[in-house]
Amino acid sequence: MNTTTRQPQGATWLDHLKSWPLYPLPQHAISRLTYRLTRIQTVWFKDAFIRRFAQHYQVNWSEARYQRPEDYRHFNEFFTRPLRNGARPIEGDGKTVISPADGHISQIGNIDRDAVFQAKGQEFSVTDLLGGDAQRAELFRDGSFVTVYLSPRDYHRVHMPLSGNLRETVYIPGRLFSVAPHTTRTIPRLFARNERLVSIFDTDAGAMAMVLVGAINVAAIETVWSGLVTPPPRSGIEVEDHRQSAIELQRGAEMGRFNMGSTVILLFGKDRIHWLQGLQAGQALQMGHQLGSLQ
Repeated sequence: MNTTTRQPQGATWLDHLKSWPLYPLPQHAISRLTYRLTRIQTVWFKDAFIRRFAQHYQVNWSEARYQRPEDYRHFNEFFTRPLRNGARPIEGDGKTVISPADGHISQIGNIDRDAVFQAKGQEFSVTDLLGGDAQRAELFRDGSFVTVYLSPRDYHRVHMPLSGNLRETVYIPGRLFSVAPHTTRTIPRLFARNERLVSIFDTDAGAMAMVLVGAINVAAIETVWSGLVTPPPRSGIEVEDHRQSAIELQRGAEMGRFNMGSTVILLFGKDRIHWLQGLQAGQALQMGHQLGSLQ
């Protein structure tokens, strides 16, 4: 039996005050501007940008492979910086589910039929999250989930929680609301409204979905097999069958990255995963930390 703990926290008036201005903003236009700014290669600009950002968010330079602003062509290259060898040990064995990214647990627990807990008073459906396909969502009915929030200071490459073979990807257009904690408490169905990329893998735990959720200023999502997925945003859902592509990724291998920060949601089927006891919302994670194990 899973014994994970939630810490429900209701939205405050300040949460609502910070979230309301996001509705009328031209979210995609702002993100396209961010895309351009973060790729400026003018030396004085990008070096100053990197230094200011690193100081403000207290970035740990010692774990980066390259440790000077001068080592990066532009800000985004710094933001998606690789880590030095050994900076993220992979815990456990092949039956251990590891965190796909640095960040904090937003929520963790069980899927209630088709419903995933977002915050106190907020939930969304797996069907909506995965693009409205009930057959796809049925793979995860009454299963397990974890939502990992990546803050600006975190390492922004996303890795495999388990070894797996890529089955399909689903690009789903949407808004680009912030995914910071105050918006998860105030904006209904947040993760099922934002632009996102769903990657479904066949693993020793059965089907595993990795959902990379876009957000305002998240100007691009990439995967290791397709490269840049977004931008530009498209108007409709796009499904790609990868079963004949023989794309196999080992546990701990990079599968994608966020160009600016966001959220990763993992989904597993019923009675497939046992979460590590004591994990709870707000807990800090590093990529490679144990989250659970196969049942």
